[in-house]
Amino acid sequence: MQLTGLHVYPVKSMYRLSPESARVEPWGLLGDRRWMLADPTGRFVSQRENAALGQIRTKLADDGTLTLTAPGGSRIEVPAPAVAAGDPLAEVEVWGARFSAAEAAKEAHLWIAEHLGDYRLVHLDDPRARPADPAFSSPGDTVSMADGFPLLLTSTGSLDELNALIAEDHPGGHEVLPMERFRPNVVVDGAEPWAEDGWRRIRIGALTFKVVKPCGRCVITTTDQESGERRGPEPLRTLARHHKLLKKAAFGQNLIPERPAGTEGDVLGTLRIGDEVEVLEDGAHWPADELV
Repeated sequence: MQLTGLHVYPVKSMYRLSPESARVEPWGLLGDRRWMLADPTGRFVSQRENAALGQIRTKLADDGTLTLTAPGGSRIEVPAPAVAAGDPLAEVEVWGARFSAAEAAKEAHLWIAEHLGDYRLVHLDDPRARPADPAFSSPGDTVSMADGFPLLLTSTGSLDELNALIAEDHPGGHEVLPMERFRPNVVVDGAEPWAEDGWRRIRIGALTFKVVKPCGRCVITTTDQESGERRGPEPLRTLARHHKLLKKAAFGQNLIPERPAGTEGDVLGTLRIGDEVEVLEDGAHWPADELV
């Protein structure tokens, strides 16, 4: 098996970057979802509520400056706020977990308001501030502002099978779904359909990862990531009929990176397109009565 896709989402629910290589930190790929939008209550905002988020292009500079570009070409550069620089903190929330994030400058909020709505742009200054779900992780595991875990893995074999199932249910024809609908961090080629559901521990290149939980899918998978258009009930309808895990329509598996022996600091290593992928441990590991 081989790594054929790498994707980083600098701002939660905005457009992707697809580099040839990416450094891995304990809380995810370098730069992945360290920014997000929050509503006036502090709750995260995603394409679930506002599909227009996915149309904002992003760019990250080496110094942490974020550039946002709207479909009409309007553009803003936002320096990364930090507590050490005296920037204000906001209490925010992702799926019930509350933590502190640094607020961007007022100019960024005005730009966001003009193009998306009454939201604040915040930056996760301290990537250790948010623990991963303790039911599927170890003490000390943390995550960025991603939905739940540091990385999401999908496989081309499973996507091909899903598209085949959708085609069977739509004899009159249906669009072939691209992998971008599922917003993965890493894409693996060469595995049998749904094989990743049984993996427990894998190696990608020189790094190892725990495979901790299936990814229950939401309305974002029905949204064309290029146009922002909602495209109907697929793939959720077919996943709900043919592939439910932990009682949810599922596609992909969540990963937590392991620290290599002797490695200090935040960077654990680097993933590169073309890296070999090897299953180190497999076998079902979720309660049988919760699989469907």
